Amino acid sequence: MIETLNELDTRLFVWLNNKSAPWLDPVMIMVTERNTWLPFYALLIGWLVYRFRRQALGLLLVIAGSVGIADQVASSVLKPLTHRLRPCHTPTLDRLIHPVMECGGLYSFVSSHAATTFALATSLWLLLGRRYPAFGLTFLWAAVVSYSRIYVAAHYPLDVLAGTGVGILSALLIVGLYHRTTVGKKMVLLGR
Repeated sequence: MIETLNELDTRLFVWLNNKSAPWLDPVMIMVTERNTWLPFYALLIGWLVYRFRRQALGLLLVIAGSVGIADQVASSVLKPLTHRLRPCHTPTLDRLIHPVMECGGLYSFVSSHAATTFALATSLWLLLGRRYPAFGLTFLWAAVVSYSRIYVAAHYPLDVLAGTGVGILSALLIVGLYHRTTVGKKMVLLGR
């Protein structure tokens, strides 16, 4: 069963990875680079501080907590536990893939990019989505960043899918705990 799933995942990866174009390579490299998004994060932090003043610290801690947990589960627990090689480190795929940048770490399951971006998107949605529906667009951003990992040959589709699940679950956990606190209950009332 696992072998069949791995084979299907590899085939889907090769098909998706080969849907490339020379003009898209630099775009996907930019999308996949973490530093590209630093201005977005700075604007988000600035907006939260401006809009929520005192409550901003709680919101930022909740968001950072969900992103941090997602990253640690992906990088420090699942990758060392599974030892699944990245596609760009798999010799049998060398001639079949389109790598557009350096490969990075050795292991791929699960995608930390998918875990952290979906943790951020889910946290924002759960905390503020009712009042600010535009935060729903962060899921599109997270999906594009996650897809970029397949495009640059760093992850298989199941790595991305599992990373997405890790991110969503970590946000559900941390935001759920936050909503159970006094501060969180007040924030829920403010958010309506």
